[in-house]
Amino acid sequence: MDSDTVIQLVTTALQLAFKVALPMLAAGLVVGVVVSVFQAVTQIQEQSLQFIPKMVAAGVVLLVAGPWMLSQILGWATELYQAIPQLVGGG
Repeated sequence: MDSDTVIQLVTTALQLAFKVALPMLAAGLVVGVVVSVFQAVTQIQEQSLQFIPKMVAAGVVLLVAGPWMLSQILGWATELYQAIPQLVGGG
């Protein structure tokens, strides 16, 4: 296995991680901005008001996009395991 192969594998893994994490991060960002605007307008400065809606949003995203996330990760892992013989030079 040469360095180009390793770089390609790491790049693919990082792209997959970003693609899978993006829905949860985006939901947290949107909810955080909405709650921050609400807190600024009402002048309520309660820390749990930031945390609880983000956790609910993350749970909803996980329920909705979880099967897609799992299929993406399993597909990548399956391709990686099937490519092991070629990666180590035996196939």
